[in-house]
Amino acid sequence: MTTESYPVSLARASLQYYYGQGQMMPVPKNIPAAFQGRAGVFVSLKKQGGLRGCIGTFLPTQENIAMEIIVNAISAATEDPRFYPVTAEELPELSISVDILGVPEAVGGQEELDPARYGIIVCNGPRKGLLLPMLEGVDTAEQQIAITRQKAGISCNEPIEIYRFTVNRYC
Repeated sequence: MTTESYPVSLARASLQYYYGQGQMMPVPKNIPAAFQGRAGVFVSLKKQGGLRGCIGTFLPTQENIAMEIIVNAISAATEDPRFYPVTAEELPELSISVDILGVPEAVGGQEELDPARYGIIVCNGPRKGLLLPMLEGVDTAEQQIAITRQKAGISCNEPIEIYRFTVNRYC
């Protein structure tokens, strides 16, 4: 059996604690230094290769990355509006990935994008959409922008601001 990375094992422990205790687990002591800072985090849950939940934050909302992972793991399992909440019985079947986001930077146009390297955020007023990088079937900046516009409810003829960001993905 493969050993899970710290972010993935923390997300899994968070779900096990939540489903066992009915509440959010406290932040563990002795967090590795790499996870003591602050960053946006997305937690993705898959079951039999299909998406089962994905929730995250563009920018940090918690005191550290470890807490961001704990909160977003529970949200991915219980609050993703595309899916029914995950059940305790499903936990052993879930594969988990955690994306820790770099700071978003504004770009001048799609020529500065690369869907294999950068995720993007598109904005039009209060409407915002985010798409992570390295997604199967998203091979061009045009596809990346179109999908992200759709997620945000922004039509193709409306102006947008585009931001790109890098991620450290843990599986």
